[in-house]
Amino acid sequence: MWKKAGKIAGLAREFGSKLVVEGANYLEVSKKIEEFIFKQGAKYTAFPDDQNTFKNEDLIKLDLGAQIDGFIGDTAITLEINSNKNEDLIKASKDALDVAIKLAKPGTKVCEIGEAVESTITSAGFKPIKNLSGHKIDQYILHSTLTIPNYNNKDNTELPEGIVIAIEPFASTGSGWVKEGKPSSNYRFFNPKPIREQTTRNIIKFIQEEFKTLPFAKRHLIPKFSNAQATLALFNLEKAGVIYQYPQLPEKDSSCLVSQHEHTILVKDKPIVLTKVDE
Repeated sequence: MWKKAGKIAGLAREFGSKLVVEGANYLEVSKKIEEFIFKQGAKYTAFPDDQNTFKNEDLIKLDLGAQIDGFIGDTAITLEINSNKNEDLIKASKDALDVAIKLAKPGTKVCEIGEAVESTITSAGFKPIKNLSGHKIDQYILHSTLTIPNYNNKDNTELPEGIVIAIEPFASTGSGWVKEGKPSSNYRFFNPKPIREQTTRNIIKFIQEEFKTLPFAKRHLIPKFSNAQATLALFNLEKAGVIYQYPQLPEKDSSCLVSQHEHTILVKDKPIVLTKVDE
C-alpha cells in the first residue's frame, strides 16, 4: 500500500502543478486535486480552506498527501507563475532533496542527511530552514517519531532498513527560521475526551472514522453537517484540546522567499522513492 499511495500522491502533484496558474482560486485547485486523488482510489490529507487566487510571479509551494488505509504518500514541489526569476532558489531545494535521497539507506545517520541538505542549499547561496524537517511516516501517523533534519543537528540516529521517511528540504532567502503565524484552518484529532453535546459527539466520531489522526479541513465535515454545526464543534473541540489546528508557518523574515521539495522514500540499500512519477 505504501507504493500505491505514494504513486497516487506523485500523480496528484503533477496534476496539481498544471492547475497552479494566474487567476486560479486556491480552494478550487485544492478541491480538484482532492477529487483527483479520490478518483485514483485514495483519500487525501487536507488543504486549508483558502479563497485567495494565484497571482503573476507568485512563488507557490504545492504540498500534498494521499493515503490508503493510513499508508501515506507525502510530496511537495515549488512552482513560479509566469516567471523564472527564482529558479536558483527552486533548484536549491530540489538539488538538496536529490542529494538527500541517495543517503536514505540503512545505517545512514540522520545528521548526515541534514549535513548534505544544508551543504547543498548554502552552496547555492541560500539558507536551509532549520526548524522545519522531514519525518518518519507510520500508518495513520504522518509525522512519526523520527526527525529528518535540514541541517547537521548532531543526531547520530541511524536509519533502519524498511522504514518510510519524508525528506523535505526548504531553501530560504531569509533567516532560515519559521515562526507560528495565523491559524491555517487545517486540523487533526489527537486527544480523546468525553464530549457532552450530541452534535459535537457525532462530529468527533465522524472525524475519528474518516481521518483518524490525519489532517482535515472544516469543509470535509460538510455537507454531512451544516456549516454552523461544524464551526461550533471545531471551536469547542479545539478549546477542549481534543483537536489541534495547525498554524501557518511563515519565515521570520517576512520579506524573504522559500522553496520546498519533498518525496516519500522507503529506506533500502537502493532507496525507493515512492512518490516519484516515471517520466
